[in-house]
Amino acid sequence: MKNTLYQQSLISIQDLSLEQLQLLFTLAEYYRSHKDSRPNSTLLEEKIIGSTFFEASTRTRLSFESAAYQLGAKVIGFSDANNTSFATKGESLKDSLRIIGSYCDLLVMRHPAAGSARLAAETANVPVINAGDGANQHPTQTLLDLFTMQTAFPHLEGLNLVLVGDLKHGRTIHSLVQVAHLFKMRLYFVAINELSLPETLLFQLKCQGVEFSFHQHLEDVIKKADVIYMTRIQKERMRPDDNLQPLVLNQNLLAKAKAKMKILHPLPRREELPTELDTTPHAYYFEQAQNGLYVRKALLSLILTKEVPL
Repeated sequence: MKNTLYQQSLISIQDLSLEQLQLLFTLAEYYRSHKDSRPNSTLLEEKIIGSTFFEASTRTRLSFESAAYQLGAKVIGFSDANNTSFATKGESLKDSLRIIGSYCDLLVMRHPAAGSARLAAETANVPVINAGDGANQHPTQTLLDLFTMQTAFPHLEGLNLVLVGDLKHGRTIHSLVQVAHLFKMRLYFVAINELSLPETLLFQLKCQGVEFSFHQHLEDVIKKADVIYMTRIQKERMRPDDNLQPLVLNQNLLAKAKAKMKILHPLPRREELPTELDTTPHAYYFEQAQNGLYVRKALLSLILTKEVPL
């Protein structure tokens, strides 16, 4: 099996072809189905991963670091940029990235500024993985979202995907909708007007021939949903005086859903996804988070090795 991801950066989900996605999911499934034996535990024993999180993270950072350790790699970096020369001594981001890149074989970066990951790829002399750049993109989240859907349904083609909440600032949404055309997904956007999807993405969807529609209430579309993708309101990207109320998924709404419908959420959650839904057969967001480990193991394996490690 040919590996076309070797030494490739992942800045946008559009950097990957359908064939590369399928290759990555095949390897992720291998890691998932052999999770107890942890294969390839020495695959990256000569590699160093730079984990640079200029913005808070729990699942993305820890799953990347766990993936690296399970493959034998070493990890350097930081989870609090306040302890770096970038924050305390006025060093430019470009200089920071150039130096950190010289210390490792691959750079995983999260940063609050849109476009920062692209800057990293242009500056560092090693592959860069975008772990979230502001409200722009979060491509590895989309990888694990798609992989999770693939574990829940016979195939991804033609799924009805309902996207709910903060569509304006949600980088997980922004990445996910950009691959909908590859699988002929039908999109339903459920959001208040102030949090609707950016026009640039809507234009792109139109050009790609993706079918989509807008809705104010979950009740309007819940019967059609194969997947409901909930998101929180991202208050950290808004003005302090913004007071927007979330759209909430509840038991009454779930009573109208398909029996096999699955709920996804990139987490962390707030009131939009009550804990009382965790025990329903629709809840699939903890499996989604767990799948981040297998997908990121697959991604690190493919970028840092010439041969497909199957």
